[in-house]
Amino acid sequence: MDLNTVEAVIRTADPAQWREGDAWLAGGTVLFSSGSPGTGPEPPRRLLDLGSTDWTPLAVSAAGIELAATCTIAQLSAFPESVPGRELAGDWPGVALIRPCCESFVASFKVWTMSTVGGNLCTSLPAGPMISLCAALDGTATILGPGGARRTLPVLEFVTGDGTNCLAPGELLRSVSLPASALSSRVAFRRLSLSNLGRSAVLLIGRLDADGALVLTVTAATKRPVQLHLLPSAAAPADSLTDPLSEALDAAIPDELYHDDVHGLPAWRKDMTYRLAHEIRAELTAPAGRDPLRVSGDFWPPRAHSTRTAPPSAGSRTEEA
Repeated sequence: MDLNTVEAVIRTADPAQWREGDAWLAGGTVLFSSGSPGTGPEPPRRLLDLGSTDWTPLAVSAAGIELAATCTIAQLSAFPESVPGRELAGDWPGVALIRPCCESFVASFKVWTMSTVGGNLCTSLPAGPMISLCAALDGTATILGPGGARRTLPVLEFVTGDGTNCLAPGELLRSVSLPASALSSRVAFRRLSLSNLGRSAVLLIGRLDADGALVLTVTAATKRPVQLHLLPSAAAPADSLTDPLSEALDAAIPDELYHDDVHGLPAWRKDMTYRLAHEIRAELTAPAGRDPLRVSGDFWPPRAHSTRTAPPSAGSRTEEA
């Protein structure tokens, strides 16, 4: 849509230039469809355009992967099939999560090539798949502020609710770092929606860390990301009337935290969260390389794709960008 309140567009990534009524512009897929949540009820008067930044979209080092906030979904989704991505796949099984999380946008090619990792995090919708990816892999967000301020915090703490986050006025998400320790874990992914290729209503990602602990991250079903850490003794399937996994979900997610909208009632989201959590536990506690007995939902296991930049559902409309 047209933003007829905008008086100026300024190419900058300097928070010192921000003033009340400004909106940061990255891909613009949300800004030009529903306005900017960052300016509150008032429409933006100026756009601070990040399009001229020279930030490297994706950088790999021994410490892990750093994603610039301006990295597009197309750039990110191409990484697993790139030469570096293929070389790292054996040592970093977590790379396999990138493609299904990108596909969870269910987006048109226009959104696929314009929407950014940072924009998805800052929109902070429960169904945001970049939130799912970065939270599940223990991502750390780097935030820039006016006056040269710089701070970091876990992505798990970045999103605080449905459409809300921890950014103060004028702050800018610069990047997200995914540590090698999380990328080197075995992973599993599950996603459900009420309609074929619809908005994510339940999205869970599991990790089996080197010490045998199961790390389960719940998104889409809840208003904000929730992560559970189960010790090896609790990660194994239950052989008694009490199930440590179900008990941990009971303790971590109160009923009022489950999201409620047209894409799924809270009670259904809760039931599916438990179902997918148990599927993930069964997959990750089975011997490596064995096909999972049960996979509910879509996009898992990941499939090899050509190097095209458009998603498989190029004609579909996005709901999560």
